[in-house]
Amino acid sequence: MKRRDVLRVSLVLPVAGAASWAQAHHGWSSFDQERPIYLEGRVLKSQWRNPHAELELEVSAALRLPDDLAQRALPAQTAPVDGKALLARAVVPNRKDRRWEIELAPLTRLQAWGVPEIEAGDVVALLGFTFTGEKGDAVLRVEYLFAGGKAYGLRSSPA
Repeated sequence: MKRRDVLRVSLVLPVAGAASWAQAHHGWSSFDQERPIYLEGRVLKSQWRNPHAELELEVSAALRLPDDLAQRALPAQTAPVDGKALLARAVVPNRKDRRWEIELAPLTRLQAWGVPEIEAGDVVALLGFTFTGEKGDAVLRVEYLFAGGKAYGLRSSPA
């Protein structure tokens, strides 16, 4: 490979990588934070990496809100989010997708909370937000993760 070609490749690859990262990462402003969505299902795929961990979740066609959702205990550190109000307003999605892309928090925050690495086959429950109007891909940005009998607040860090 000629020196000019090596230089061209070394300049193009980082830009291409950044473009794919930007496409995969979604900021909070894209999500409808007025309509908390509840999902529960089996993890099909887990990617435990930065900028945030991601799951592929398969939900039941008969997905419904659990009777005890509004009474679930939440970590005290998440009080500024008003999780109890979110749990009380939670709904199941209007869309009927069975597979969802799940965006969790960055690994440093997951580690600070002591969230065990979630693997394919695990069953989890989630409360979060979809794109405004549930348009676009079936993506959920997670506010609360319920796994292993515990609740984790993923937007904040533990005290």
